[in-house]
Parts: sequence; structure tokens; C-alpha cells
Amino acid sequence: MDRKFDFPPVLIDKLRAARRVTVLTGAGTSAESGVPTFREAQTGLWSKFRPEDLATPEAFRQNPRMVWEWYAWRRELVEQAAPNPGHYALARTETFVPSFTVVTQNVDGLHQRAGNKKVLELHGSITRTKCFTENTVVESWPETSSVPPPCPKCGSHLRPDVVWFGEALPDGIFERALAASTGCDLFFSIGTSSFVYPAASLAHEALRQGITVVEINPQATDLTPKATFSFQSRSGELLPALVAATWPAAHMGEC
Repeated sequence: MDRKFDFPPVLIDKLRAARRVTVLTGAGTSAESGVPTFREAQTGLWSKFRPEDLATPEAFRQNPRMVWEWYAWRRELVEQAAPNPGHYALARTETFVPSFTVVTQNVDGLHQRAGNKKVLELHGSITRTKCFTENTVVESWPETSSVPPPCPKCGSHLRPDVVWFGEALPDGIFERALAASTGCDLFFSIGTSSFVYPAASLAHEALRQGITVVEINPQATDLTPKATFSFQSRSGELLPALVAATWPAAHMGEC
């Protein structure tokens, strides 16, 4: 960890004293693990397709095999990735804060793999599979040559458990995210462009409640001028340094 950060003492004090912390993460946190963003993933065989034309219920109805194989390819990219120092720093922070919630727009499960326990996945998870008709998660199914495989219960196609364009968020997930965002002592917006709604509204709702909002993102966003503290940095560099500055005795071997 080569870069040095000069954190405002008031931020260190607030984090050390916080009883409830909520973190919103976006594609930037996963990009540091080598997971390509939604549009960056369109390479090789898939470069001729727009992701918006594949990630829809209509596309799945028209060509379920193609959509299933696209997500199988993306799942392989995720499986090859590993949590980065930013993920591990968030997991370490959770051990010091009585109530710690990660709200993520990512579908890769890297927060859980790093050790975070309470993760609200706004857009689902590419690591899970569900029935297209019944909308229920399916843990396993008989081996078959069918692509996609059929639901073992009803025979409908299986699909990835992610939110496609035109679909609603999972039931109750945004309400839980909003409650965590407006009921915390400190809110972090990390690696997100802050223009994808409704996720982008969470930081603004926290600000309306008078909550300290910290933004960490390499580029400025619409949130930057409004955030209490804003750091234009990669989370994998800044978060381990913030943890070390807040809890000096903490061992951060992942840094």
C-alpha cells in the first residue's frame, strides 16, 4: 500500500464512534478485482451484441440458449476473480461496527467471499439460478444436455438470478436498503457513478437525514459536491488506509 492519505480527524473520529454504518458499492469495487463492468464484458464472441439486447426477459424468451450461455461466460469471469483489498477492508470494518450493512449494485458475490455478513444485493446475484416462471431460487437440478436446463419442479427454463432491464428489484430489497441508509451514523458511496437509480438516491436520502456521507470514487460524480467528504481514489487503495488510520492496532494482512 504505497499511497499515503491524509484523512480529516473528524472522519476518523466519526468512523471509530459509529454504531451503524451503511456502504453502497458499485461496479468500481469489482473492477479492481478484474471483473469487467457490464459493458466492458462485451469482448470476443459477444462483442457484436449490446448487453441491453441480452439482459431482458424478452431476449430470454426469444433466444434462451444465447442468453444462458452469455451469463455462463460472465459467471466464469466472476469465478476467476478474487476479492481485492477494498473488499477485505470493508469486511474488516464490519468487525468493529455493531451494525454494518453493505448495499451493492454488483452481482458477483465478492463482498460475501471477502467476509461481509449482511449484504443487500439490489440487482441479484449471478452466482444463483432461479426458475423463469416461478421466480424461485433453484439450488440444483439433474444433469441435462438442455440449454438452459429445465426447472426440476415445473419444467420451465432456468435463468440467472439477476435483475434484467424492465424488471423490478427483488421484493423488499430497496426498502431494506433505504432503511439502512437513513438509519445509519455514517454512509459510504464507493465505486459507483451515482447515476443509476434507485441506488443513486440512497446517498441523497442519507444527506437529507443529516447523515455524514463519504464518497470514494476515482472520478467526480453528481454526488461529489454534495458529499460530506469526497475522495477521488480507488477503494482498494483508500479503504485499507482508512481502516489502519481508524483502528491502528488492527492487522490488515490483505493490504
